[in-house]
Order: sequence, then C-alpha cells, then structure tokens
Amino acid sequence: MSNTRGPISQFIETNYLHFNAAALMDAAKGYETHLTEGGKMMVTIAGAMSTAELGISLAEMIREGKIDIISCTGANLEEDIMNLVAHSHYKRVPNYRDLSPQDEWNLLENHYNRVTDTCIPEEEAFRRLQKHIYKIWKTADENGERYFPHEFMYKILLSGELEQYYEIDPKNSWMLAAAEKNLPIVVPGWEDSTMGNIFSSYVLKGQMRATTVKGGIEYMVWLADWYVKNSEGKGIGFFQIGGGIAGDFPICVVPMLYQDMEMPNIPFWSYFCQISDSTTSYGSYSGAVPNEKITWGKLDIHTPKFIVESDATIVVPLIFAWILKK
Repeated sequence: MSNTRGPISQFIETNYLHFNAAALMDAAKGYETHLTEGGKMMVTIAGAMSTAELGISLAEMIREGKIDIISCTGANLEEDIMNLVAHSHYKRVPNYRDLSPQDEWNLLENHYNRVTDTCIPEEEAFRRLQKHIYKIWKTADENGERYFPHEFMYKILLSGELEQYYEIDPKNSWMLAAAEKNLPIVVPGWEDSTMGNIFSSYVLKGQMRATTVKGGIEYMVWLADWYVKNSEGKGIGFFQIGGGIAGDFPICVVPMLYQDMEMPNIPFWSYFCQISDSTTSYGSYSGAVPNEKITWGKLDIHTPKFIVESDATIVVPLIFAWILKK
C-alpha cells in the first residue's frame, strides 16, 4: 500500500475486497491507470447527483485535472448552482417514504420541489437563478448571439452576479470549478430541465427565439469534433454515473464517427465504468452489461470494463477519493 495515500484510500484498499466493493476498487484503479498512461476521461452525470452534493468531490476532481469533459442532464447543470445560492433554504425530509399525497401537496403549496429526501425551494433556487439568467438569455437574443446551455451558465457564474447569494463554500460547486477552467460540457435533452422549461415559456410568450440556445444536434456535432481531436494516444475513457441520456448520448459519438462518418480508424472508448443501481434487465440501456456495447461499436473487446451495481451517491465519492489519494 502506498504511503502517499490518505486514510479513505487505505480503508478502501484494506476492506473493499469482494463483490461490488471489489468492483469499486478495480474501477478506481482502472481510472487511475488510464490517466497515468496519458488518457483523457469523460464523466457523465445522470439523476440528481448535484442535489446529492456530488460537487464536494467532483469540483476537486475538475480542479486537479482528473476530468477532461462532462456530459450531464440539464437538471444537474442547474441544481449545482441552485445548491450554491440557496443551500440554507433546502428542506430535508428524512421520512419521505411515509409521505401521503396530502403531505406532498402541502410541500407543493409551500413551494418545495422534492427530490427523494431533499426539497429544493422554488423562490430561493429556481426563481433566483431565473431572474439573473433571463438577462443573459435576453441580451444574447437581442444581439443575435447563440450559445450552448452550459455556456450561458458559465457566463452567469463568471459574471460574479450570483456571489451575493453564495451559501456554501464555493470550492464545493463543481459548476464553478468547471466554469473557471472552461471545461467542455455537453448537456443532451436540456429542454427537460427547469431552466429549459423556463426558457421554453419565454419562446411561447414570443420574448425569445428558440434558436438562441443551441440544441442537441449541435452538441453532438461539437462532441464529434472534440472526440476526433482528443482521442489520439491512450484515448478517452468513459466514466458513467447512473444511466439515461447523460450516458447514452455521448457514448454514441464513436459509432457515429466510425459507421456514419466512415472514419475506420476512429478509436473506441478506451476505459468504461458504469455506476448504477439499475439491475441487468430486458431492453434497458441503464441495465445493460458493458459487453452489449461492443455490438454497437462503442467499446472494443479489449476496453477495460467495470460495472458497480450500487448507489452512485455512495460509490462515486469513494472512487474520487481514491483518485485524489485521500
């Protein structure tokens, strides 16, 4: 055991020897080896990982250069910023399994949107962000400028406008860390997020053009160009947190380049890990074993493949702790 490792890493190496625990250890070591050998890493973020405060470990991974690109849902893009500016107003509901429909209605009436055991406050989170992002959207729209959803978020963060509201240590916001590094992000299906819904309402009201925010096809085209430019040498790894569109969208860039763009020398993803509690099941992408991806031209026979069937809110911070030698 390396003496340079901290107590968390030492605990994992000593205790995590079998089953999902061993898979966690193997995946962490594989991630580390991939970077050591000069590879780059994409991290994909599904679910409500930002509300689960993944930023505490993810922001440090970004600052330390352990992540080269992120794919995330629109919810994760905005909810990290909401946690940054409204943390003290969040409401914890530890007995969420016992809530009745009336209890849920009462939360709605009090403007709380529940994500499992955590309620996001509408006024301090959604509306606070809306007030400031509206001006940036409107300015771009009036000037005939177009940006990706994450670029608008970067603009609002880097402007300093939100600093007056900060309620957590800024070093624990992964979006702030990403903005400061101008980290590449792709956000497939952004329109199903709260900010996406709000932007759509302005389009419906005739206040903005839909084209002011760049969409999914443009994200895919941008990602294809990025992949070609960054996949030389050891190549790009794929670290998937959860399932869904955050993972399925970017992984498809390889078969698209290989099959549809007819680029026979395009490299496959050179590391793959999925952390999900979606059990292997019929027809499910999130529940498909990694080998299925070979048939779709996403992974090579020799790509190191890991799957940890467990709760990502528990597993991911431990893997990141290993990579950061904590």
